[in-house]
This record gives sequence, C-alpha cells and structure tokens, in this order.
Amino acid sequence: MNLIPIVLYVLLPLVALGALIFFHHQRLLADRAHLMREAVRAHDFSFRLPVRGLFFGERALQEALNDLGSDISRLVAQNEVESWQKLTRVLTHEIMNATTPISSISQTYLDLPDIKGTVYEEGIRAIYETSAGLTTFVDSYRKLTQLQEPVPVDVNLHDFFSTVRSLYANVSWHIDLPEAMVKRTDANLLRQVVINIVKNAVEAGATDVDVRCMGPSLCISNNGDPIPADVAREIFIPFFTTKRSGTGIGLALSRQIMTMQGGNLTLAERPVSGYHVTFVIT
Repeated sequence: MNLIPIVLYVLLPLVALGALIFFHHQRLLADRAHLMREAVRAHDFSFRLPVRGLFFGERALQEALNDLGSDISRLVAQNEVESWQKLTRVLTHEIMNATTPISSISQTYLDLPDIKGTVYEEGIRAIYETSAGLTTFVDSYRKLTQLQEPVPVDVNLHDFFSTVRSLYANVSWHIDLPEAMVKRTDANLLRQVVINIVKNAVEAGATDVDVRCMGPSLCISNNGDPIPADVAREIFIPFFTTKRSGTGIGLALSRQIMTMQGGNLTLAERPVSGYHVTFVIT
C-alpha cells in the first residue's frame, strides 16, 4: 500500500493551517509595531500593549517596550518640568527686581504729607497697588521652584483616599482599591496632587469621581466636561488656564510633584469607561 498520498493528505492541511496561524500571528505583530510607531510619532509614550497570546520571547520584548515607553514618558515630563522651572525662576527674578523698587518708591510718596489729599495721590496709589499686586502674583509662582523635598513613607491608599473623599463630600466617590494596598510616597505631596485633580474636576461640573488601579498606575476619573484635544496638549504648561480666575499652576505643580518622586502625571488619551476625563498617576 502506498502511504505517500495518505501522508500528504494529512500533512498538507496541517501545513496550510500552520502557515495560516503563522501569517495571522505575524500580522498581529505588525499591527503592534504600527500602533507603537504611531504612538511615538504622536509623542504618546504611555502605551502599554497586552502580552497575552505572545511567545515567551515576544512577551519579554513587548514588556520591555512597554516599560521603555513609560520611562521615556517620565523622562520627557521631567525634562519639561525642569525647563519650566528654569524659565519661571528667571522670569520671577527679573519681574521682582523691576516691581520691588516701584512699590517701595510709590509707598514712600504716599507717606509724604504733600501728596496726601492731592490729585497725585490717586495715581500714585494705583501704581503702588498694581505693583504690589504683581509682586503677590509673581510670588505665587515661586511654588514651582521651591517645592519641599519628598519624604516617602508607606501609605495605605485605601485609607488615604477615604480621607481625601471627606474634603469633597458633595461628590460621589467610587474607590476600587484593595484595603491593604500600600505605596511608598510622600502623603502630603500626593494629597496636593489629588486635590488639584479633583478641584479641577468639580470646577468642570463633575459629580462623580472614580479611583482605581490599572497595572502599576493609579487612575482618577471624573464625569466633568471633557477636555478638548487642543487644550489637553497644554494643560501641564505652567500658567496655562481656560478659567478666568485660574492661575494655571495646579496641574503643572502636580506633575512636578510626581516627577520629584520618580513618577509622572498624565492625561489618559482614552478615559475610563463611563467617565469623560482620566488622569493617570504613575
């Protein structure tokens, strides 16, 4: 009996199936490469592609690329923070040098008996109050260059957010964190970051706040007004604000706090399902 036709009849479908699986797997790898390339071109280094379904070598490579993206994102944020710190330090120094003598001289003139009650008093007082107001305004931005050094301790995140939640009792909170979850961080600085995020959310009309862990990151989401794409690119720039009464340093300061601790603060490209905005704390 000739076994060759039988063997071919069995093997050919298996070979064809194997080739199809191989081609499909390679297509998936090519799609991954395309997604990462597009993310890099868009300067979005926060990508984390799944490793399920990959061979052990491919899995190790994908995990390394995911970690590399996170490291690059953190380094880019740190470089931006340091650049803004240097610029802010120069600007505040020069503005203070210019306004301090104006404030001092105008105060001296206001104290003169010959000036009080005359037509000059109102104008000099306007000069004094404007320079004093500018000094106060500029002094507030020194926070960007004079942050305290972090003092990391073990912080129970579930208890931590239970405390923060009491500050915003009018907001519905959904905290999905293990009760025993502990992270090493500066609790006071982290509280300032979270308060800045929630404060902005409330001012944007949020009534629900969601806190959950996704991998190594902490996600804080809200149902406030969505952040337009053109605004999202600018929100971490110091002094940028869309609010009339805003100072524009809250989120910039928060990112700086996180980079000082070796972490990062970013705005998720896609919010957590059911919410409009998600901030990611690494």
